[in-house]
Amino acid sequence: MDDYKAKFKNLSALYLNCTLKTGDEESHTDRLIKVSTGILDSLEVEHETIRVANLDLAIGMKPDMTKHGADKDDWPELYKKVLAADILVIGSPIWLGEKSSVATKLIERLYSTSAQYNNMGQYAYYGRVGGCLVTGNEDGVKHVGMGVLYALQHIGYTVPPQVDAGWIGEVGPGPSYGDGGAGYDNDFTNRNTTFMTWNLLHMASLLKQNDGFPAYGNQPDEWNDGKRFGFQPLMTD
Repeated sequence: MDDYKAKFKNLSALYLNCTLKTGDEESHTDRLIKVSTGILDSLEVEHETIRVANLDLAIGMKPDMTKHGADKDDWPELYKKVLAADILVIGSPIWLGEKSSVATKLIERLYSTSAQYNNMGQYAYYGRVGGCLVTGNEDGVKHVGMGVLYALQHIGYTVPPQVDAGWIGEVGPGPSYGDGGAGYDNDFTNRNTTFMTWNLLHMASLLKQNDGFPAYGNQPDEWNDGKRFGFQPLMTD
């Protein structure tokens, strides 16, 4: 563990809890997030958890919706935190088999700024890693994970192996994560959450040590300027 403390000391992680609960009442997703952040604490890795429902994220696909009619938009400030983090974990409950509406809006706003560039001329989220945590008492963990992780990789995040984890208990109405201790001793959930956390750390460390994702063949301005990186167009008959 001490070797990894040194290896991971410059990393930071941001957890975005997409519970529907506002305020500071503990959510079931908070509880599962704490399993992951507990590992980060043991490694002295910097992390922050933000409850997205407490923010005023405007609806829309522009980086700052106050310039497009919204009275308020907290996305520009949250975006700064997203860019500052090497690791992004989206946590969501399941409702009707889907990620929460808060998670959907968050992913839309991530998408709204994905066309901006990093300092290597790549899209903004290149060089960062993403994962997800899912809670609920109905089926849908893998479905939610599939949607969240697809979105993250599409906008530029690196998605390492096995970086989704969750707990739903028995399918059908029942206790949610942590209610009466439900799920705390579930080996499958504990194993997958632990593996997720370490895989995110390993990949983030590799990217950090190598100054991000290699900047060749993936720079939009160079493509627009005519560079083709080995691409050969198919010839018509």
